[in-house]
Amino acid sequence: MAKLVSKTYGDALFEVAVESGQLDAYWEETKSVSAAMEENPKLFKLMSHPKIVKEEKVKIIEDIFAGKVSGELVGLLRMIVEKDHFDEITDVLEYFDGRVKECKNIGTAYVTTAMELSDAQKEAVEKRLLETTKYVKFEMHYAVDSAIIGGMIIRIGDHVVDSSVRTKLYDLTRELSKIQLKAGECAP
Repeated sequence: MAKLVSKTYGDALFEVAVESGQLDAYWEETKSVSAAMEENPKLFKLMSHPKIVKEEKVKIIEDIFAGKVSGELVGLLRMIVEKDHFDEITDVLEYFDGRVKECKNIGTAYVTTAMELSDAQKEAVEKRLLETTKYVKFEMHYAVDSAIIGGMIIRIGDHVVDSSVRTKLYDLTRELSKIQLKAGECAP
């Protein structure tokens, strides 16, 4: 259900943004709304409280965001509250963000390595990703996980390239166990 809600509202906002020629402006506004939600967990808790009536929640949204973001975005937030989907607001804004990034060919890459990469190495990874993908820009996220032993794991959307030593060792172990099973099958 949450995916359907985020897709429905996110697509609607995206279409309005494109049709009005305000894609960049709406994108910045949604980032501001997301930041406000993240910085104020009490607001999220208040808006999700079952004993506060919808009308009061709508008034809170309007008081906070009216005049700071476009009327269309305030309207979307109001509609989300009225339809009891405020719990999915983060998903809606993330979905919209993803649609904008796809439209602008901006990829998001998650790179995991066994050791911290130098700035030059990070630059080389990003350059290689730009050369081998459709994207013109990347938001890079780096993590260190010593358990992968060496190599790296890169995730872009649903695509994962795992060249870690841990995975190579696992694959080799699996292959060796198949060989041992076959050899054992022939023994008298």
